[in-house]
Amino acid sequence: MSGPRLVAFDLDDTLAPSKCAIPAPIGELLIRLAERVEVAIISGGQLEQFRKQVVEQLPPAPAEVLERIHLLPTCGTQYYRLRGEEIVTVYAHRLTEDERDRALAAVEQEARRLGLWESQTWGDILEDRGSQITFSALGQKAPIDAKMAWDPDGRKKGALRDAVAAVLPDLEVRSGGSTSVDITHRGIDKAYGMRQLADATGIGLDAMLFVGDRLDPEGNDYPVLALGVECHAVEGWQDTVDYLEGLIPTLG
Repeated sequence: MSGPRLVAFDLDDTLAPSKCAIPAPIGELLIRLAERVEVAIISGGQLEQFRKQVVEQLPPAPAEVLERIHLLPTCGTQYYRLRGEEIVTVYAHRLTEDERDRALAAVEQEARRLGLWESQTWGDILEDRGSQITFSALGQKAPIDAKMAWDPDGRKKGALRDAVAAVLPDLEVRSGGSTSVDITHRGIDKAYGMRQLADATGIGLDAMLFVGDRLDPEGNDYPVLALGVECHAVEGWQDTVDYLEGLIPTLG
């Protein structure tokens, strides 16, 4: 078989609009892809987001096909597999209570100091995802248009990331989605998730392909490109549909 043996994806703005369910064509294509190769999804989101956005939207498929789907929430600090109707934990590297408390305090303190603690929000600004603390400037449930307008050039997120990183030198602080900053153990990014996939599957990084919308040097998909994995850039789920419709027939 030619082509990659594993295809990995970012979630928001690659497989679906931010925080939304994957569209039906994406679900159908993921199953078609999993009939041929291993499929992985790596995102800063938590497991429940994966469940609602992806797992519950997949069309019916044989168990052996679903078992080829790998879920890596919070950039690979957690790893799950599908077993029938169950989501089974492979591992979860959680923050300690001290790390969690310091991260929550630091990101709120610096956001307020920089004037980035917004008064009009939709849902929680701070979220404890177990292995990751996430700051979402407009809240977890903010509408897409508001999120896109908040920080179009990434300067706000960049300033907050730098400020929080200075306060938490023992933890990793990264720009996340369009309005978010994520805090994890050091060395945790999507490249970490790809290396975990290589260890778990025995598939070398040179036999993997990653599809994402933020492969620019400031984007949270860039570490995968820097790792040397073959990457394909998209600008939304429609681009992903077009790309997979061309890719899948070459994998048969």
